[in-house]
Amino acid sequence: MGVATRKSFGQALLELGGQDNRIVVLDADLSKSTMSKLFADKYPERFYEMGISEANMIGVGAGLALSGKKPFVCSFACFVTGRYDTIRISVAYSCAPVRIVGTHVGIGIGEDGNSQMGLDDIGLMRGLPNMHVLQPADDSETKQAVRWMAENDVPCYLRLTRQNVDDVNAPGYVFRMGKAVELVSGRDITIMATGGTVHHAVKAAELLKKDGISAAVVNIHTIKPLDTEAVNDYARTTGHIVTVEDHNVIGGLGSAVAEVLASSGSGTLTRHGLNDTFGESGTYEDLYKKYQFDAAGIAGIVKKTLEKK
Repeated sequence: MGVATRKSFGQALLELGGQDNRIVVLDADLSKSTMSKLFADKYPERFYEMGISEANMIGVGAGLALSGKKPFVCSFACFVTGRYDTIRISVAYSCAPVRIVGTHVGIGIGEDGNSQMGLDDIGLMRGLPNMHVLQPADDSETKQAVRWMAENDVPCYLRLTRQNVDDVNAPGYVFRMGKAVELVSGRDITIMATGGTVHHAVKAAELLKKDGISAAVVNIHTIKPLDTEAVNDYARTTGHIVTVEDHNVIGGLGSAVAEVLASSGSGTLTRHGLNDTFGESGTYEDLYKKYQFDAAGIAGIVKKTLEKK
């Protein structure tokens, strides 16, 4: 079993804090959950507890960024992106290099229920000019993505899981911003997954292979800027793409891929995610099974798609 990407983030931040004293961290009363507490315990003079005041936290983060610091502002995804108006002006419009970190995304957070599930955050952040949107799939990828954010002065939104995720990338993997990663080769159909659904998509491909279906699996760790070349290439070579995301199908990865295909006409698309609905409370395992984000569910979606074709 792997680790939650929020934990990988906390560990990466702790390491980077010792290498660059311009890194500062702000949190909104959730440092134990976002894992920014690891940084706070080691570098308390560079950690700011802002309380339950996300809008103020973002504004302070923007000021620090424009003053030469490298701020990471952290909270649950639904809370921090809920301050959209502040992010829009103070970060995106000002092009302030604030690293916004949203943890506890999607129905994968489980029992906490809908009020704390980030299900529309990608759509909000993806629509902002100047904003980069990242959603790594495993431990190594998360740590490398965090390092990229620290080394590049651009506005970023990082989306992280509460639940553990299995490793999907091979040893020696190198993160490349905006570049899709093929995890499984295939010829019949392409599964493009992001974040917490990626390792389930890999297992789905194994199930499909037993039924004679060759499915490519592609990890989309950068939703903006999206690897449009890869989207078009896979659409042309396999004819159809299925996107899988623990997020509303409106505004997320599926919408981003649909926009590319609408412009190029390269292939067809099935979007798989939360279908314009709110989440609910339950165990991570039960919710992923119900909403068909587990391996069997994803395989079933692919089979239905191929039957329709």
